Amino acid sequence: MRLVLIPLLASLAVAAPAMAESTPDSSKTTGARFDVHGGLGWADGQTAQGTLGATLGYDIATGGKTFVGIEQSVDKVLTSSDKARWSTTARAGLQVTPANKLYGLAGYSYGVGPNGTHIGGGVEHAFGPYFTKVEYRHTFNEDAAKDSNAALVGVGLRF
Repeated sequence: MRLVLIPLLASLAVAAPAMAESTPDSSKTTGARFDVHGGLGWADGQTAQGTLGATLGYDIATGGKTFVGIEQSVDKVLTSSDKARWSTTARAGLQVTPANKLYGLAGYSYGVGPNGTHIGGGVEHAFGPYFTKVEYRHTFNEDAAKDSNAALVGVGLRF
């Protein structure tokens, strides 16, 4: 898995400026986006484990300072030999300043481990076509499995 992720991330870093849409607005905050993120994941009452993942999404301005978006993400617990866990998520939020977003999210996680619905929120800051984010998710797992949490930090690109 690491042999695949490291070259992928390196190629994205090189290709990102070529893919970025040139725009006079230095704080582009809607449209297609891609990010890589990492952080900690834990189930209630258990030790936290490192996680690494990626998200592909799209945001649409809905008028005023509000927006909605949809995203597909994949995450992998670094200490596990299990396969990845996928999430399909909707998000809605507020453009607090020209470069800052505050949002809530809700969706469904599936794949390795128990499936479940998740809710959470985050903050995103734009640097031209690039952005950073801090996000929290709580997953209500099915099949009597303990609920799980994730605290993530990511960097990304809008194109």
